[in-house]
Amino acid sequence: MTKFYLSLLVSFLTLSVAAQTHLYENPAFDKIAKEHQMIAVVPFDATVSLRPKQMKDISPEQLQRMEQSEGESVQMAMYSWFLKREKREQLTVKVQDTNTTNALLKKNGITYENLTEYTPEELAKLLEVDAVVSGKFETSKPMSEGASIALGALIGFWGSTNKAVLNMFIHNAADGQLLINYNKGVSGSVGSSTEDLINILLRKASRRIAYTK
Repeated sequence: MTKFYLSLLVSFLTLSVAAQTHLYENPAFDKIAKEHQMIAVVPFDATVSLRPKQMKDISPEQLQRMEQSEGESVQMAMYSWFLKREKREQLTVKVQDTNTTNALLKKNGITYENLTEYTPEELAKLLEVDAVVSGKFETSKPMSEGASIALGALIGFWGSTNKAVLNMFIHNAADGQLLINYNKGVSGSVGSSTEDLINILLRKASRRIAYTK
């Protein structure tokens, strides 16, 4: 096998792994979802994996702010994804406004830094919802406007390609049961905003989420 074809094979395998989808659906999700009326989306735990050269040009505090901006941006994009379907009457539940969600979290002393210390049951109780949407988000290039502007000003423009992985969970409020876990990775050109990216990542999952009609 020539070096050229070997290189192509490696590239293909890399892209295939990046694009793999893993989906777990609770067998009782459909039944449980019928009892739900309101869900909430909390900020996602975000990780921004910059290149070594880029890392040298920012401080740990700047990286932390960047990751928080990403996590909150994914929360907003996920909320918008559900809200659009709610307005089209394609959703069987209401989705709590993120301003309300974040205000209640703040009121109860829950910050972006300590959010993961709370169980989905605890979060659902204080948010007064039937289920909580949460998760992790990894990216090699910030997608949120705030993070992109900050990074661009610090180290310049770095191109349009990106690698991103979304690991989303929906937990039942009553007993903390995992209702769905959706893990999807993509690479290449993945849109110009976090909302574009979420639409791409959730394209196939929408049929498997019991709240969608």
